[in-house]
This record gives sequence, C-alpha cells and structure tokens, in this order.
Amino acid sequence: MPASLASQWILITGASSGFGAAAARAFARAGAKLLLGARRLDRLEAVATEARQLGAADAQFAALDVADTASVNAFVDWARRHTGKLDVLINNAGGAKGLESVADGKDEDWEFMMQTNVLGVLRVTRACLPLMVKNPGSSIINIGSIAGRVAYEGGSAYCAAKAGELQITKALRLELSGTGVRVSTVDPGLAETEFSVVRFKGDEARAKTSGERMEQCLIHSGVPQQELVTAFQQLQNL
Repeated sequence: MPASLASQWILITGASSGFGAAAARAFARAGAKLLLGARRLDRLEAVATEARQLGAADAQFAALDVADTASVNAFVDWARRHTGKLDVLINNAGGAKGLESVADGKDEDWEFMMQTNVLGVLRVTRACLPLMVKNPGSSIINIGSIAGRVAYEGGSAYCAAKAGELQITKALRLELSGTGVRVSTVDPGLAETEFSVVRFKGDEARAKTSGERMEQCLIHSGVPQQELVTAFQQLQNL
C-alpha cells in the first residue's frame, strides 16, 4: 500500500470478521487509523488488537448495529470525537439469512437482509457524509456481492438487497459529483468466511454443502469469479 494511507482515518462497519476484518488488517499494514464497528465487541476487540500489532497508527472500536438508526448515529458521534474527517468509509456490514424459495420465505429473514444490506448502507453513509464532503479525495467503498448482479435459487431477498446496494452506489456517485468524494462497490463471489454459517444460523454442515452447490451454480452461469476476487484484492492497492 502507498505511504499516502498512513495516518488516514478509515471507518469499517461489520469489522469483527470476514471482509471487514480483512480490510482492517490491510489498512493496518499501511499505518492507517481505524474506527471499527460491529455488534460482537469481543471479536471486534481482537481485530483492533491485531490491527495495532500489524502497524495501524490507531485502532479504536465501538458497538454498532447498522439495522438501528440510534446505534448508527451514536457510533458516528463516537467517531467524530476521534476525528473531524473520514478518508475512507467501508460499508461492509450485512449478511444473509436462509435459502428458502419465495413461497417458503420468512419475514424475519427478509427483514434482516433488507435492514443490514440496504438500509444499513443508507444509514451509515448518511451519518458519515458530513465527515467526508469537505474532504476531497475521500472514498466510500460499499461491499456488495455477485448476488446483486446474478440471481440464484433461494436467493431472492439477498439478491434483491445486494442489487439495492449496487443502485445506492450508482445514485451516490451522481449525488456526490463535484464534491471530490469517490464512490465504488466491490462485488465478491464465493469466499471462505462465516457468511454461510450466519445464513444457516450456525449449521456449519449445511453451510458447507450449500456453498459447494452455489459454487457450481455460479460456474455454470459463467460468473467471472477470479475477476471479482481480484477486484477485492485491489482494495489493498488504493
């Protein structure tokens, strides 16, 4: 990573595991200052400790539930006490619940996916924009999914949510034109994270089987998975 990221302020949601924790480690190696948010404070503290060991100039963490407006506002108020500006916002918090068809879908699963993947991105971005619009060159990086571009059986609500994230990204680019704030989305394919374990509510055996089946579906649909992996790796070369 270029030295230009040293001491810059990076805010990451959903930083307790998966892509969020990976991003924290990547920016830590560049000497950035991290503001990390997630619901699981014990996991979040471990990520912050590791980030400091890897070279982060600072790594602070606080509770954040992107599905709750009061929690988002409190978190960003906390962030504002550490810095008057943000250089990078990574909207990573999200996830899937269930793999049922529309006919068998559950309201609570659908609501979780819309709250975290769509409304969560909107809430966090709205709260953080005052720390970014007067800081030309700052970046918003939304973590989307190939599911926002290619549908699969049992993924109706999650695919819809990630398609929503993609459209939010496109709309933000238009709304922030002229401010100097850059907006992008990283849309990974299948990856080895806790995503499927969360989707199946702790059932690790089902998560593994489902992941293998979805991989075959994506391969047969012609999804360029390696290109998506490469796109995410470019996060480390900003």
